[in-house]
Amino acid sequence: MDANDERFMRLALEEGHRAAEAGEVPVGAVAVLDGQVLASAANRTITDSDPTAHAEMVALRAAAKAIGNHRLTGTTLYVTLEPCAMCAGALVHARVARLVYGCDDPKVGAVNWCLRVVEHPMLNHRVEVTAGILADECSALLRGFFEARR
Repeated sequence: MDANDERFMRLALEEGHRAAEAGEVPVGAVAVLDGQVLASAANRTITDSDPTAHAEMVALRAAAKAIGNHRLTGTTLYVTLEPCAMCAGALVHARVARLVYGCDDPKVGAVNWCLRVVEHPMLNHRVEVTAGILADECSALLRGFFEARR
């Protein structure tokens, strides 16, 4: 674990809370390069009527624009929930160096659960993964959001 993992995950949690306030599934993401935040984002699928507007995808797009390059070499992405297959694939394509996520997603997680996209032997890039940073807080945010909807 990097010394800044908890600090940046707290920023991702803030984005998750913003998503919940907007009626979105409360997932937040923060892209960091050399200790500096390039971009932060919340889920926007409902707001944007875009099934690809997961927090990870929105943050990756903004980070790429911020540095003027589709390759995010050396970047760490912090996200409150284990990424799905689409987002995990985007991490590989963007050449993100490291993924740090909060809680596992046993239903559609594509890093450690359903699939292991970021370590598939046929892919040309591997993403270092650190899981479980502020997992209880990330899980509580999601659980509270869905309990309120039932």
